[in-house]
Amino acid sequence: MSGNTLLKKALFIVNPHSGKGLIKNNLLDIVDILVKSGYEVTVHPTQCRGDARKTMRERKKGYDLVVCSGGDGTLDEIVTGMTESGFKTTIGYIPAGSTNDFANSLKIPSAMKKAAEIVVGGRAFSCDIGRFNDDVFVYIAAFGLFTEVSYGTPQEMKNMLGHMAYLLEGVKHLQNIKSNHLKVTYVSETGEDRVIEDEFIFGMVTNSHSVGGFKSIAGNVFKGEIALDDGLFEVTLIKMPKNPMELNSILAALAIQNIDTAYMYSFKSGKLIVESADDVAWTLDGEFGGKHKKVELTNDRQAMEIMIKEREE
Repeated sequence: MSGNTLLKKALFIVNPHSGKGLIKNNLLDIVDILVKSGYEVTVHPTQCRGDARKTMRERKKGYDLVVCSGGDGTLDEIVTGMTESGFKTTIGYIPAGSTNDFANSLKIPSAMKKAAEIVVGGRAFSCDIGRFNDDVFVYIAAFGLFTEVSYGTPQEMKNMLGHMAYLLEGVKHLQNIKSNHLKVTYVSETGEDRVIEDEFIFGMVTNSHSVGGFKSIAGNVFKGEIALDDGLFEVTLIKMPKNPMELNSILAALAIQNIDTAYMYSFKSGKLIVESADDVAWTLDGEFGGKHKKVELTNDRQAMEIMIKEREE
């Protein structure tokens, strides 16, 4: 290949601290795969939290592809930065985090070189993203029990324990469960406005087959009918248990990743508003999303283009 005019341009944003830092051992191989596929590669290692978002927001329009390597939080920054920039660039994702929920949903392998091969040889998939007031999330917005676990768990503990870190940290909080009295207004699949008002200990609005490293609880109630490009979230809300027996029933249902309709609501919606008298702390893609009395969540259908495997015959 002669002359730079024939080269496609790729921006490679790398979080060197994600997961166990394995990207450091794979960086040259990944760059080599990109170069062999005709890309002129600019590598940017993130310098601090928020740097991936800033780099993506300020990128030039000349890039044909933005490749990111990191965990779900890094991908969240990439998508947020892209939204803020006002223009789209196809994203290639090389997962390097502790759980990589979204990569699991897209069937992107954890082996980095295999993921890089998909980036250059797969197909572009138009995927939904979530709007959360003025913010953006890729696959989950959640509140209540266990949500502080993801952003409160030290990175070293995530590295050492993996998925178990979420459960071990979460168990510490069971003795003093706090509930939130919420009014949830949502648009049903049939287009009707519906309202739920109750005491909740946990809620999640997802666009994913996997949450916290486990197959999504919502996946069971929706019998696998989860599409990442249909403009709908899967919503799961868990009511406050009235006694230890109810709590045990809820935990048993969660342990087998199932929905117990006596204690949980589960539905699909493209838009919902969650209101409360007190501030409620939220997590977006495993990172702290602030405390809010009112949040509006909207599914931005097929707003992101990401590389996945070619269709299996």
